[in-house]
Amino acid sequence: MAEEKPKPLGVWSAVKPFVNGGASGMLATCVIQPVDMIKVRIQLGQGSGMHVVRSMLREEGVGAFYKGLSAGLLRQATYTTARLGTFRVITNKAIEANDGKPLPLYQKALCGLTAGAIGASVGSPADLALIRMQADATLPAAQRRNYTNAFHALYRITADEGVLALWKGAGPTVVRAMALNMGMLASYDQSVEFFKGNLGFSETSTVIGASAVSGFFASACSLPFDYVKTQIQKMQPDANGKYPYTGSFDCAIKTLKAGGPFKFYTGFPVYCVRIAPHVMMTWIFLNQIQIVEKRIGL
Repeated sequence: MAEEKPKPLGVWSAVKPFVNGGASGMLATCVIQPVDMIKVRIQLGQGSGMHVVRSMLREEGVGAFYKGLSAGLLRQATYTTARLGTFRVITNKAIEANDGKPLPLYQKALCGLTAGAIGASVGSPADLALIRMQADATLPAAQRRNYTNAFHALYRITADEGVLALWKGAGPTVVRAMALNMGMLASYDQSVEFFKGNLGFSETSTVIGASAVSGFFASACSLPFDYVKTQIQKMQPDANGKYPYTGSFDCAIKTLKAGGPFKFYTGFPVYCVRIAPHVMMTWIFLNQIQIVEKRIGL
C-alpha cells in the first residue's frame, strides 16, 4: 500500500495565528482603552493619574476616555495581528528545526524581536493616528487637528503631510515594539514551560501566571522607548518651524540631560497598570479563542 501523503495545510491553518492574535488584541483594547488614555496624558505632562482623571471627567466627560478607540482597534488589527501571528509561525519553524524540543530563552527573545519589528512596521500608521487623537485635547484650540476617527486621521495625515508621514516616528515605534515583544513573547512561552512542566500548574493557572510575568517584562523593557516615541510623535514646530527634537536619539539625549534616566519612566505606575493588564488579557483572550476553536473543530 502506498504511503499516504500528508495533507497540505489549508488557508485557515496558515492564517489562524494571525486572526487569533488580532482578535485577542482588539478585545483587550476595548477593556483597557481608558487607562491607555490616562497614560498618554501623564506622559504629556498633565499631572498625576488622579489629577488627569478628575480633569478629564470635569472638562471633557466620560467619552474622553474612549477617544481614539477606533485608532486603537485599527492598531491591534494591524500590529497585534502581525506580531502574534509572526511570532507563532517563526517559533513553530524554529521548534521544528530543533527536533521538536523547546527553544532556549535567547532564541525565543530573537523570535520576539523579529515579530515586534514586523508588527510595528505594519501598525505604525495606526499608532501615529492613535497618539495624535489622544493628545489632541491637550493642544491649544488653534493647533488641534480635530480628527473624527482613525480613518479620517490617516486620510488627513496623507493629504496634509504626504504618505510617508504615516511612518513618522516609525523608528522609535519599531525599537519600542522590539523591546516590548522581546519581553512579552519570550517570557510568556518560557513561563508556560516552567509553570506547567516544573510546577505542574493547571492550564488556567499557567495562563494567568505566565500572562502576569509577560506583562511585567513587557512594561519594564518598553517604557523608555515608549516615552521617546510619544515625544517624537506629538511634537509640534515652534514659530520658526523648528521641531524640539531632530530624531529619537536627540530626544533621548535631551531627556537624559534634562531629567536623568528616571525621566524615561515618567508615568511608570500607570504604564505598568495599562501594559500588564493588556498583555494579560491578550493572552487570556487568545487562550479562550483557542479553546473555542478546539471545541468546534477549527
